[in-house]
Amino acid sequence: MAPGTDGALAAPAAGRRRHLWQDFRRWRHRRPFGAGLALALGGAEILVTQRASVSVVLAAGADSLAGYVLPIMMVVCGVLIVVNPRQRLFYSVIGVLASLASWVTSNLGGFFVGMLLGLVGSSLAFGWLPDRPRRRSWLRRGRRRTQEAG
Repeated sequence: MAPGTDGALAAPAAGRRRHLWQDFRRWRHRRPFGAGLALALGGAEILVTQRASVSVVLAAGADSLAGYVLPIMMVVCGVLIVVNPRQRLFYSVIGVLASLASWVTSNLGGFFVGMLLGLVGSSLAFGWLPDRPRRRSWLRRGRRRTQEAG
């Protein structure tokens, strides 16, 4: 340690960071975080491919309004799925429809990548169930039954 530095100040800062990280993890596990992230990344990828050069653009309509509105809807639905998980079913249906419509309006759905990310994220959000108790693995159940019987 360098002379004149106080090591006591570094320890609370590290503990505070760890506490913030644990709070974020707890918050993240109570909502469909991965689903919203995938949907938002799919929309962002489609927006990036909208700005591709003319020689790369495959589908007509890259300059149309729908080519920009649908990926923005995907990003907004992805954020709303994370922020407001109670309405995830509505947002996931809108996300699926926007992802499928991007096939026609946005360079084959961002060259397939953005469309597939949007479809996967929307499907994960639709299937996410909140507040389910953790299931015990079948190994633990088997051991417990044999211990109770024996």
